[in-house]
Amino acid sequence: MKVVVMGVCGVGKSAVGERLAKVLGCPFLEGDTFHPKENIVKMSRGEPLTDADRAPWLTALAEELAIRESVVVSCSALKRKYRNELKKHTLDLNFLYLEAPREIIAERLAARERHYMPPVLLDSQLAILEPPDPDESAVIQSVTSEDLDGITRAALTKLRAL
Repeated sequence: MKVVVMGVCGVGKSAVGERLAKVLGCPFLEGDTFHPKENIVKMSRGEPLTDADRAPWLTALAEELAIRESVVVSCSALKRKYRNELKKHTLDLNFLYLEAPREIIAERLAARERHYMPPVLLDSQLAILEPPDPDESAVIQSVTSEDLDGITRAALTKLRAL
C-alpha cells in the first residue's frame, strides 16, 4: 500500500503517518525533508509557498513514491493538481486526508516546538485547501481527538476498504 497522509500544517500528518507505517510494516517518509532549502527559508519567514515553489518538492516526492513498493508519506497535498502530480508515476496511490477545526489545528501549531512552519501560515493553507473529491482514492479522517492509535486504526480500516 502507498499512502500520502495529507492536510494543512499542524493537523498531525507526521504523527498519524508514522503510526500507520508501523502498522503496515513499511517506511515512513517525512515530506518536509524533501523541500528545497529555499522553500524552508521562505516558510520560516512566514511566507506562503507558491505553486512554482512547490513544483520541485512535489516532483521529488512523486519520484520517491514511484520507486517504493509500500510507503507512507506525509505531504500537505493541498490542491488536486498537487495530488495529481504525486500520482504521475504511481497509479496505486491512496490519500488519507486528516481534518480538524481550525481552532484545534491552531492550538497544536502554537504548542509545536522546533519546526520551521510558523502558525501564521495556517490561514494561507486553509485558503487554498481543496479537500479530495470522491474520485481521488482518498479517505477522510477526523483528528479532533488525541487518541492517535484510535485515529490510525480508523484510518486504516477506511483505507483497506478503498
